[in-house]
Amino acid sequence: MLLAKRKLKLETERLTLRPPGHSDFRDWAAMREDSRDFLVPWEPSWATDHLSRKGFANRVYWAQRSIGNGSAVPLFLFRRHDQSLVGAITLDNIRRGPAQAGTLGYWTGAQFARQGYMREAIGAVVHYAFSQLDLSRIEAACLPENAASRGLLEKSGFKYEGVAQSYLQINGRWRTHVLYASLRSDRRGRTDAG
Repeated sequence: MLLAKRKLKLETERLTLRPPGHSDFRDWAAMREDSRDFLVPWEPSWATDHLSRKGFANRVYWAQRSIGNGSAVPLFLFRRHDQSLVGAITLDNIRRGPAQAGTLGYWTGAQFARQGYMREAIGAVVHYAFSQLDLSRIEAACLPENAASRGLLEKSGFKYEGVAQSYLQINGRWRTHVLYASLRSDRRGRTDAG
């Protein structure tokens, strides 16, 4: 696949988005640990080796394989002016054929939240997905009470589509999620549903 032949890197006004590398371990582990209380309520339960070097190495290998086989695009976000790790965004579950779709997931370190970084990253990844990967639909889901994530998706042009009961296990429990999507040729207009 084309992605395996060249280094994947997306640039925005303030960020560089690129796949994780082994040298990112210390910054990633420190940020995840420092942001634990901020992240845990919104994420699947962390494995016992979540913050270990071996666990991180497995993430890096998964990222390389996923990009190479076209099933996912996992990227870390780095602030351009000081190379600080800001968070991560993944376009996962890329489906070809009649679907031409993928699922978006993301997280930001607590100290970088609500500064517009993730909105910038979502814009870049959605543009890349539509223009370079030829996807037609990007889906995202979040907990109904996660007002920050819902607002972020809406400001990023995603439209509310409905509710999925027991959609994902979050923090050890099956949780209902609200579903959003961005379409390459979206003529739906703004919706106030949900």
